[in-house]
Amino acid sequence: MSKVLELRNITRNFEQGGETLHILRGVNMAVEQGEVVALLGPSGCGKTTLLQIAGLLEIPSGGEVVVNGKPVKSHADDDRTTLRRTQIGFVYQFHHLLPDFTALENLLLPQYVAGAAKKPARERAMQLLESVGLKSRAEHYPGQLSGGEQQRVAIARGLVNKPALLLADEPTGNLDPATSEDVFRVMMQTLKDLNTGALIVTHNHELAHRMHRVLELKDGVV
Repeated sequence: MSKVLELRNITRNFEQGGETLHILRGVNMAVEQGEVVALLGPSGCGKTTLLQIAGLLEIPSGGEVVVNGKPVKSHADDDRTTLRRTQIGFVYQFHHLLPDFTALENLLLPQYVAGAAKKPARERAMQLLESVGLKSRAEHYPGQLSGGEQQRVAIARGLVNKPALLLADEPTGNLDPATSEDVFRVMMQTLKDLNTGALIVTHNHELAHRMHRVLELKDGVV
């Protein structure tokens, strides 16, 4: 299998009050195609920072990020934006759906931004909505969906541009236990069907140990 994400000796430092805070101290890790990896660690240890670096939203102080075989350390902002758009999908704890657009439209817009034509974009969106069990809710607005349904739409949106890598930050953290289980099951099945690699930050140890592999971030290293 090919690696969809490699982090090579990633460091991240912040200056605060005249002191240097070493958040990440040389992280080395990889995610294979089709592999779902859980990232655990105490609050404030740098999990979200690591996820933002992996998603090219933040530049590390040192080290190299490789996405689907492409080193991105020295890429210009436009190149990083293109890689994010075409190779990486994101799912957050809060769904961040656009409230004035239907579930279907929330999946169409990212495709249009990436240059997809209307007909294949709609077919792709409907296919993914069906895969997360929401084909019949395609024309509903986020406010007409339950919390679990909104998060399933968010997962579909994160995968709609066929990314090599999905990055998720506490994707079930804002849901009750029963809904969390439902969303987790749908997410894992969809990732399996698409053979997409994923790095998922979670505090839920029970869910983490149902993924393919568990990593722990502690004292700035994995």
